[in-house]
Amino acid sequence: MKDEEPLTISILMERMKGYYSQIEEAIKVELNRYKESNFYGSLRYALEGGKRIRPIILLLSAESIGKRDTNALPVAVAIELLHTESIIHDDILDNEILRRNRPAFHIRYGLGASLLTADFVFGIILDIASRYEDKKIAKELSSVALRMCEGEFGELKIDPKIYQLSWDEYLKLISQKTASLFEASAKIGGIVGGGNEDEIEALSNYGHLLGTAYQIQDDIQDWGKEDKVANALKIEQNDKLSYLRKMSERYAIEAKQRLKSLKDTNAKRHLIDLADFMILRRF
Repeated sequence: MKDEEPLTISILMERMKGYYSQIEEAIKVELNRYKESNFYGSLRYALEGGKRIRPIILLLSAESIGKRDTNALPVAVAIELLHTESIIHDDILDNEILRRNRPAFHIRYGLGASLLTADFVFGIILDIASRYEDKKIAKELSSVALRMCEGEFGELKIDPKIYQLSWDEYLKLISQKTASLFEASAKIGGIVGGGNEDEIEALSNYGHLLGTAYQIQDDIQDWGKEDKVANALKIEQNDKLSYLRKMSERYAIEAKQRLKSLKDTNAKRHLIDLADFMILRRF
């Protein structure tokens, strides 16, 4: 029997292109509300080129326990906007020059315009949240925004050149800065999909574990850059990279296990594919 083809980002996106297309169209519809705004051009630039992993998780989570419903699309866009806003701020704080093989937002538009655009994005997110009768959606968006800011501020205070970071401290930063948005994506998907408490909790846990695996893999790929927090890790193992790979795989496997209680659907299988990809990360 022919060996299964290794899971790459191109294969993964091909499997999920229907969801990707829905999100792209929803983003276009949302941005068209602001065609007359001074921010329209910069918003388009900020949103170009993303893989839309987080909003895809939201759509898949909603579908895995309910049915495919366009009601999930606006909040999926809100999740992508929140991710975009965080990228703008991250690149400023980290003095990044490039993002997605293009000039980082603050390099292209300047610091002042970048800060204002990020504020404008928050305004759009608030507007989207106000369209939902279920207040839990706005609550989750607010909660994740606060956690992400706490994580970013915590990282800002750490200088890898002089600070020794424990594994628990590292996980706390990941939990707040990265895993929280994956968690919120899956949890909000469960809410929009009409899931019960157990289903929503399972999806929430899946998202948190997946986001943890994702950030560890990102830190592996950025290994050696002096300003990256992972380089400050103080762990007993001599080979830190091997340890990080092992832990990323462990969290991805645990993420898949959280889905066992959900019924078997195509959407659930796609969520499992995402966890498998976190282990392999072949681009």
